[in-house]
Amino acid sequence: MASESGSAEQAAIPPGFPVMSIAEAHRLMGSANPLFEIGEGVVNGVPMRIWKNAPPSLREIFAVGDAHPQKTYMVYEGERVTFDAHKRATLQLAARLTAEGVKKGDRVAVIMRNVPEWSVSFWAAVLIGAIVTPLNAWWTGPELEYGLQDSGARIVIADAERWERIREHLDACPEVTRVFVCRSTEDIADPRTARLEDVIGPSSEWGGISPPAAPTTPLAPDDDVTIFYTSGTTGRPKGAIISHRNIISNFINSSSAQVRAFLRRGETPPAPDPNAPQKVFLVSVPLFHATGCFAILVPGMIQGFKLVFQRRWDPDQALSLMEREKVTHFGGVPTIAWQVIEHPRFHEFDLSSVETVSYGGAPSAPELVRRIRECFPKASPGQGWGMTETSATAISNFAEDYVLRPSSCGVPAATGEVRIADPSGRALEPGEVGELWYRGPIVVRGYWNKPGPTAETFTEGWVKTGDLAKTDEDGFVYIVDRAKDMLIRGGENIYCVEVENALYEHPAIMDAAVIGLPHKTLGEEPAAVVHLKPGRVADEAELRQWVAQRLAAFKVPVRIAFLPETLPRNANGKIMKRDLKQVFEA
Repeated sequence: MASESGSAEQAAIPPGFPVMSIAEAHRLMGSANPLFEIGEGVVNGVPMRIWKNAPPSLREIFAVGDAHPQKTYMVYEGERVTFDAHKRATLQLAARLTAEGVKKGDRVAVIMRNVPEWSVSFWAAVLIGAIVTPLNAWWTGPELEYGLQDSGARIVIADAERWERIREHLDACPEVTRVFVCRSTEDIADPRTARLEDVIGPSSEWGGISPPAAPTTPLAPDDDVTIFYTSGTTGRPKGAIISHRNIISNFINSSSAQVRAFLRRGETPPAPDPNAPQKVFLVSVPLFHATGCFAILVPGMIQGFKLVFQRRWDPDQALSLMEREKVTHFGGVPTIAWQVIEHPRFHEFDLSSVETVSYGGAPSAPELVRRIRECFPKASPGQGWGMTETSATAISNFAEDYVLRPSSCGVPAATGEVRIADPSGRALEPGEVGELWYRGPIVVRGYWNKPGPTAETFTEGWVKTGDLAKTDEDGFVYIVDRAKDMLIRGGENIYCVEVENALYEHPAIMDAAVIGLPHKTLGEEPAAVVHLKPGRVADEAELRQWVAQRLAAFKVPVRIAFLPETLPRNANGKIMKRDLKQVFEA
């Protein structure tokens, strides 16, 4: 396939690329590094390819942090936390959770923005065998109440902002026995609460903690370790049950994609250099997303990355941080890449440290590849496709392959399989459009306490993604559309029915439909078309406020159009949403 990126990109591609096929590169990776050796295993009763030498649990991953104790692990505003200090605080909190009666399999909910305490809470719960349940920090009080009730969380660890949202909902969550609150400047009278700082102190003091011994709870590869919530077509979030194997396989998938790129261009992958400068990630995606946790936080522990957090995404601050901290990797969703490279002060900052700009989670224009190569000549662009049900990225496109095929999300890792299926599940040929199915050791075993949706979505190790896609003759995947009624705004999933339900609750609404409008940096944004009941009155501002009181801010329609008649429908009575886009085009 010809490049859509121009002569500057073509010049960066080695003559004769690719030297070897995807399949051949996958076969040779194990000889380059034993971690990438492929074996056969049975996961949740299904035979499949696995990473033969993968560590058995996240406990072994956490222990790798001992190899770089004095390196900085996290930076947040004026706070800097080393790997050693992080470990001390984690073991201290793990002991307290055990003292609170938390046992293997109990759910520990983490509800906070990207702060160092998020990581400490995650790892502490993992080490004692609990099931970490991160909840979306953007959710409203009622949405958080649902997450706590659905998961049956026993312990909640929240920052002060999230505590204010859940405090009036706590009585509706009787299984919660303790709430640890961090970063609060006020006294909290509720007897169910405790200050997290009373357990581990502020981050500046973690290096002085004398922690207890590490927990020894037995952990196995296919033990449940987290529940990450993802929206569903019913409008209610579903908790994807994720194992140690899922998360560790995802990390190896990501690392193997880089090795594959070397092999494809005919080069020997370099051996890890313990004396190389520390890699630095600007973490602009939330840790409560699979990408933030599994693709950044966990690999950071393994490879000694420095993770630079922002309180919230701010491109002005990001540019300053990238220069000051010598950031080597940034991205997350295409929005972030666009806002950095198109910033009016971009050329005022020294960003020569940047090596990789990667993203996924939302549609991205092929033009973005060209702009990245222009702005970061040393950087390798990359994008991928994945979902919570695949423990983050499942298909990746990197380096020269991405330059040549900028509209493709890439190919699955060596342990992954893709099927483009017709409605009966039959595999289609290259070029034919069908539903994208994926199978591999990163696919979760199902949804928490939801056997019906689990049976509908998972079959024989495959996850039916709901995305419409096709492949080319070389196995590269192209997302064509989404079969499910969903849109993605800057990496955030928005299921239209959930927003429509909120609109229907308004007394003036007779008919409502939510669609996605294209947006250059966010991918798409939600918009609504409504028809009012006879004699009723409502305006756009009122309806947007109505939705904002019921749903997270990113779900609120950015535009609302009013039709004088009921919305157009087909013979089956379904609203023809494709026709509604013309309302906004007009």
